[in-house]
Amino acid sequence: MNTSQDIKAFFSYPRQDFVAGIVVFLVALPLCLGIAIASGVSPLSGLVAGIVGGIVVPLISRSPLSVSGPAAGLISIVLMEVDRLGTIERFLTAVILAGAIQFLFGVFRTGKYASLVPSSVIKGMLAAIGITIVIKQAPVALGVSGGLSDISAGFAVGPTIITVLSLIMLYGWKRTPLAKFALLSPALVLVVVSSVLAMIFRNVPSLALTPSQFVDVPLGGFKELANALPRPDFGAFMDKDIWILAGTIAIVASIETLLSLQAVDRLDPLQRQSPPNRELLAQGIANSLSGFLGGLPVTSVIVRSGANISAGGRERLSALVHGLLLLIAVVFAGTALNLIPLACLAAVLIQVGLNLAKPSLFRSQAKLGAMQFLPFALTIAAVLGLDLLKGVIVGTVIGVLFVLHQNCKGVVKVTTEEDGVVRMRFRRDGTFLSKPGILMALESIKDDTTVEIVATGEFLDQDVKEMLAGFIHSARTRNIKVHLVDVDLQGAAAGGGH
Repeated sequence: MNTSQDIKAFFSYPRQDFVAGIVVFLVALPLCLGIAIASGVSPLSGLVAGIVGGIVVPLISRSPLSVSGPAAGLISIVLMEVDRLGTIERFLTAVILAGAIQFLFGVFRTGKYASLVPSSVIKGMLAAIGITIVIKQAPVALGVSGGLSDISAGFAVGPTIITVLSLIMLYGWKRTPLAKFALLSPALVLVVVSSVLAMIFRNVPSLALTPSQFVDVPLGGFKELANALPRPDFGAFMDKDIWILAGTIAIVASIETLLSLQAVDRLDPLQRQSPPNRELLAQGIANSLSGFLGGLPVTSVIVRSGANISAGGRERLSALVHGLLLLIAVVFAGTALNLIPLACLAAVLIQVGLNLAKPSLFRSQAKLGAMQFLPFALTIAAVLGLDLLKGVIVGTVIGVLFVLHQNCKGVVKVTTEEDGVVRMRFRRDGTFLSKPGILMALESIKDDTTVEIVATGEFLDQDVKEMLAGFIHSARTRNIKVHLVDVDLQGAAAGGGH
């Protein structure tokens, strides 16, 4: 795509993208703050990552619907490494270097390797993220500051009413007369309505929301905010530990980004494909800039991207709008944003989570059989029990094991002809992955028989050839006569394949 075509595509859906950008901004704002706080760093570092991811990435990337910012999947890395390094400034140096490494990943076109992750694993990742969103947002929706175990003690009526009304509005929007107005977004309307409700509730003690149940944006002008940001420790560039951490961040952030990219492409109503190497270039530049400005690592984030798709986003303009609004809000509109109750944003996130983990997804995977459903289900369990990266690794390994198991079956077909000759015919290429199935077939051949091994039109690798050579060598002691048809065992040492 040339430059003029790219600019035309960027602005091809201005109305839809502007509305979606506002919705994503409203979703991203508390996430940026929450991820930073959970990572043990200043909330401003999360906001900087959101702004950089929202403005820089869409200008370089070619992914139409992906939205970038600080990722929950990196919380454990940030929390542990900042504590280990002693200062956030040293960690920011690693973020800058991680961005440079990611940029090199894009230059050397390593993004294609993300396609090796099985489809069932990606679907399991999506479903697990959806379940996680619902679990994490349920307490917020009920006005509780802790987790699910704190709901009974911390349940608040006011936020719960706002959440219920918000969900009714989100799911019933299409049935209301307001749905006829294309410029109106249900998320935008519920933000206004819930903010008004929260103001009304202030006069009713039993319904009044506490300060912690509202969006909390740090107040102050641009200069004050800039002075409050941490700065990277440039003297740490020669530290070996910093480089090791930079490599870790680059790999984890790249994997999360590429998997998120695949997931978003699957949700794209226009079924477009995003170039992964271009995305790595964009993410690398964004991470280096985020670290330089005092921000957290940036990745493509499925939560924001899912909200973008649900709100009707169509092109990268929506991500850019969300990033610009984050910048404007942080600098100029902190007081107004602090009037928005977190409960209504929790309702938006719960809808996103439920859309990612629809019951129909589980049913469709079950219909595909155990080979697809088990990696899908085990990926969900691993992501929920461990974290996103470890869960995907577990799911991928399980998926590969299932492929190996399937590959062991049906590689060869053994039949006994009327004249008593046992014919073993290769039905597809014989590789080291299919050795267990071939070995089972060879072990099924009884003594004192005649065997014909046929591999017409099929490729046999060296491991399989050595296995066959070993069988022929042992066949002499078992009075088994072996005839080969289109099988070349030249250079195959007997016993080498065992």
